[in-house]
Amino acid sequence: MATPRVVVAHRASEYDELLARHGTRGQVGFVLGTRGRALDEVDAGHEALAAALATVGAAIPADWRRASVERAELARFVFEPGDIVVAVGPDGLVANLAKYLEGQPVIGVDPRTGVNAGVLVTHRPSSVAGLLRAVAKGEARALERTMVEAVADDGQRLLALNEVFLGQVGHQSARYSLTVGGVRERQSSSGVIVGTGTGATGWCASLQRIQAPQLVLPAAAEPGLAWFVREPWPSPSTGADLVAGALDAGRELELDVESEGMVVFGDGMEQDRLTLGWGQRVLVRRAPEVLRTVVA
Repeated sequence: MATPRVVVAHRASEYDELLARHGTRGQVGFVLGTRGRALDEVDAGHEALAAALATVGAAIPADWRRASVERAELARFVFEPGDIVVAVGPDGLVANLAKYLEGQPVIGVDPRTGVNAGVLVTHRPSSVAGLLRAVAKGEARALERTMVEAVADDGQRLLALNEVFLGQVGHQSARYSLTVGGVRERQSSSGVIVGTGTGATGWCASLQRIQAPQLVLPAAAEPGLAWFVREPWPSPSTGADLVAGALDAGRELELDVESEGMVVFGDGMEQDRLTLGWGQRVLVRRAPEVLRTVVA
């Protein structure tokens, strides 16, 4: 049996990001002060993350292999099929990881209980030692979370855990034809969002409350998706009847681009996107991949 490898993923603390931008601790404190914030607040988050990473590091058996990766380096990191991934940070870190994995189990660790929502980072740092042993023995229970994919007609593909967004880079009006459930409509809107059950706890929850309170959003492990059109504009040439709905397993949403510069990005990562030109078609549907998050 191969020696397990644990990959600890994290994102830079707010303090680290501020220090990289402003150069010195004193300047960081000055900038925060001009915004009505205290350096102590940022220090607390930085120290909590450092303590959590130290606890997780100590929980990895000495004879196991280990690696670490910061969120900004995920696109260049090579995961191995047998990795056990420990994500230490906010819920969004797990979503950022999802597209780079191929079934490896993820243990989400919350370094600041009560600050993060705790939807995807459900474990305390002190629980990691036991969870690692359970995963290695095949005794841990994992939730297989549905993912969503967008596939363009030129072969480009984007994978996301929460949702995909289709629209203009600046979120101004985009023109396209939308087809779903056999119904087609030309639209001009600020974008189309297609989300999973995991995404139903975030952006999709907000859209559902405003646009379709009667729509039942899927659970994390359910195969269905939910879709929403933001701010569709009715005009002589565009409609606003298709605004929200559910995509059952096996169904897909079809979008034909009718303006230049449209993009598709997932889970809020706008810099990692597909770019679409006039006349292109993109299909959005449930992805064959799932994200396995360790729950117990």
